[in-house]
Amino acid sequence: MYPLKLESIYYDKIWGGRDLTLFRDNLPEGDIGESWDVACHPHGTGIVANGIYKGKKLDQLIEERGEALLGSKISKDHFPLLVKLINAKEKLSVQVHPNDAYGFKHQGEPGKTEIWYVVEAFDNANLIIGTNNCTKEEFATAIEEGNTEKYLNAIPVKKGEVYFIKSGMVHAIGEGVIIAEIQQNSDTTYRVFDYDRGRELHVDKALDVIDFNLKGERRKGLTVKCQGYTKTYYALCEYFSLEEYDITDTVKETSDVERFYIFTCVEGEGEFLYEKGKEHISKGESLLIPASLGEYSLTGNMKVLKSYVPDEDKVKSEILNLIL
Repeated sequence: MYPLKLESIYYDKIWGGRDLTLFRDNLPEGDIGESWDVACHPHGTGIVANGIYKGKKLDQLIEERGEALLGSKISKDHFPLLVKLINAKEKLSVQVHPNDAYGFKHQGEPGKTEIWYVVEAFDNANLIIGTNNCTKEEFATAIEEGNTEKYLNAIPVKKGEVYFIKSGMVHAIGEGVIIAEIQQNSDTTYRVFDYDRGRELHVDKALDVIDFNLKGERRKGLTVKCQGYTKTYYALCEYFSLEEYDITDTVKETSDVERFYIFTCVEGEGEFLYEKGKEHISKGESLLIPASLGEYSLTGNMKVLKSYVPDEDKVKSEILNLIL
């Protein structure tokens, strides 16, 4: 197998814009709010854009190649991750996602824990991350009275910042940002407040799942300097690991037969080299790295995000070996 590029799936949104044209030339008409770039979900499944599998849907390729693509520890019955780019020219709804137990019971799919990387931050860029010291009863009253915003933790954000959004955390992407979002493969969202746009709200379910103890803070990460690049570990949980590589020369690695990797370029460009060839990668593009690929290297001047479903103990051991 080889590194896979997938065709982006674009979604017109009332809060979307045209800022993805800063680094893409294939946007359809409209206010494009979301680009699903590595997706295998009933609401959108990617189509391979390169190599001998070009034109094949990702779910079909998973069925055919199974372990060679996903790895021995990843079930082919449910692709675990969804990678998006989100462009918000206006505020998104204030929302919350359930945990797995609630999601399966009420929606028939997993819950959603996700992480955001700020690819671009324009004037007045902001996010809502969690609530401000309120109880469930106070928040419910505020929703009913139209005063929801007073309990929301709205913060200004800058390019390159990272925020971890655990299931149960109230959140919203504010205007003036492009976000790379890595998440559980779920499309379940409960809207709490939508700035009087007239769309359906899901207040009862939202109040069921909000965890008012969760606090929203920027992830500082753990950075390790290596020859030719620096690597920052931003998140490690049962659903995904997120690592950023700031590459000035070359990174050499080997794929993991137990799991696939996804690399998403958030700045610059470079080459992904492997035994049988190479793939160019530039800002806004993602590559799906099959578990069976073998040795590979990334070379260039770029920042890339590496996301995957981890063996948590293995990653912890890797970190300790790097810092000790």
